[in-house]
Amino acid sequence: MAEKTIKNHAYRLAYHIMAPVNWMNDPNGLVQFNGEYHVFYQFHPDAPKWGPMHWGHVKSKDLVHWERAPIALAPSEEYDQGGCFSGSAVVDDNGILTLIYTGNVWLNQEQTELKQYQCIATSQDGIHFEKDPNNPVLSEPPFDCQGHIRDPKVWKHEEEWYMVLGTREGNIGKVVLYKSKDLRHWTFVNVVAESDGRLGYMWECPDLFHLDGKDVLLFSPQGIEPDGDRFNNLHQTGYVVGTFDYSTGVLKHGAFQELDKGFDFYAAQTFLDEKGRRILFGWMDMWESHMPTQEHGWAGALTIPRLLELTSDDKMVMKPVPELQLLREGHTRLESISVKPEQAQYIPSIKGDRLEIIAEFSLEEFKGTAFGMKVRCSGDGEEETVFCYDVKESVIIFDRNRSGKGEGGVRRAKLDLKSRHTIKFHVFIDRSSVELFVNDGELVMTGRIYPTEPSELVGVFADGAEATVLSMDAWILKDIWQ
Repeated sequence: MAEKTIKNHAYRLAYHIMAPVNWMNDPNGLVQFNGEYHVFYQFHPDAPKWGPMHWGHVKSKDLVHWERAPIALAPSEEYDQGGCFSGSAVVDDNGILTLIYTGNVWLNQEQTELKQYQCIATSQDGIHFEKDPNNPVLSEPPFDCQGHIRDPKVWKHEEEWYMVLGTREGNIGKVVLYKSKDLRHWTFVNVVAESDGRLGYMWECPDLFHLDGKDVLLFSPQGIEPDGDRFNNLHQTGYVVGTFDYSTGVLKHGAFQELDKGFDFYAAQTFLDEKGRRILFGWMDMWESHMPTQEHGWAGALTIPRLLELTSDDKMVMKPVPELQLLREGHTRLESISVKPEQAQYIPSIKGDRLEIIAEFSLEEFKGTAFGMKVRCSGDGEEETVFCYDVKESVIIFDRNRSGKGEGGVRRAKLDLKSRHTIKFHVFIDRSSVELFVNDGELVMTGRIYPTEPSELVGVFADGAEATVLSMDAWILKDIWQ
């Protein structure tokens, strides 16, 4: 199999979900079924670039050790000949695993005009899926959307099924709501929420859910203009928080907020597991960015699974799920590290290309301008990926300008530390990815990096004055795919 020829490449991830070969993007159909977690994803099995979409499929008993399953959906019918686009999964009233997806049809050779249908496929065993003979179950949009109406997210509330879809009207992105008794006959309810003219021309991958007493609409708008340190990726993923009225189908909500402040995070989706936890996966890449892995026959990955919580002031917190501790091997703990100013200090006992690191820095008595940590550093100092806290501006900085091949750039995000005495950096490093969780997920930044293979050093630094690392814990993480 082709996977064998690429699996040992230096950029292949050790513990993230990725396709066996070729291209993957959005997570789809996140669900727990018969005691197992299922994750589907947009998959092009024929080339390491976007093409006619299939649904790839992995499953797991613990959210950590994933097992590949056969392709779940492939374009085969008139209504999905241009691709089986993103969607969701539910277990229906008879215990049948049901996928709800968008069938895409291109109307011209240039693939600039399309029509999109909502379709379903079912499975008794969670592995083999049959498309419903009644497909498509939804053919006509509620208004002229130029063919763009996709990414159904379905859930049950009381006695009825509800579905949100991402769409547009003119250049206004919108999310619309439908309801059904049987998943096959759908009635339009209302526009749940829409752009005020500044929030993009198309809203993709909507997800509406209740969390910690509030209602959250998660979506991925296309076409938001950059605004200072905000909205600097090609497309965004974020959320609004408010109160959803099932009788009117309208969400009254506050301001839109980006969910992950890094470079590579899009099309995030969530599900509620049997423990009552709201868990999220995102696509750990960005449209139109340079992906060096394509030269090696593959592209794309998902983030680690993240637990969602909402603060009292309506900010989303993302934390690594505790199950990820199953990956840990070879623990190292250091305490009271004095960091001299203006020189990177490497930590001899911590190095590698698949690591989890938790470092707690003291904020008390620090008189300098900034401090932080560097990962995937080369011995000659030429390569490094930098996470920094700028004390004067209260900003977290993620700098990948010297991270190897691929895109460079800097992302900056405000972090109000209020009266905190410490700041905690929790980093997951996996060969060609880094995910930073600051202060237990108050701020999260994700990015793909492509260093040369020997860049495995980890360092700490301070600018302007000495800093103190109160503690640093590090683990080597298992390779689940070997």
